[in-house]
Amino acid sequence: MAIQTTEMTELGEFLARKSINKAEVSRRTGISQSRLSELALNPSTKLQAKELYLIALAIDIEPGEVLNEVCKHLKLQTD
Repeated sequence: MAIQTTEMTELGEFLARKSINKAEVSRRTGISQSRLSELALNPSTKLQAKELYLIALAIDIEPGEVLNEVCKHLKLQTD
C-alpha cells in the first residue's frame, strides 16, 4: 500500500497550528467539512473572502490575522 503525502495549504497549516476542530467550524459557519478539507489540502482551491471571514469569526480570530497567514507568500512586484 503506497503512502500518499499531502501538502497543506497556508490555511490548512494555520488551522493545524491552532488545533482547530473543522467539524465545529463547519457547524458554526455552514461551510461543509468537505469544502474545509479542500481549502486545507488543495492548493488550487480558491478561498472566498466570505469563507475566510466566517472561519475567522468561528475560531475567534481577527480576519486580518487569518488573511495575513493565508497570503503571507504574496509580494508586490518591484520595478
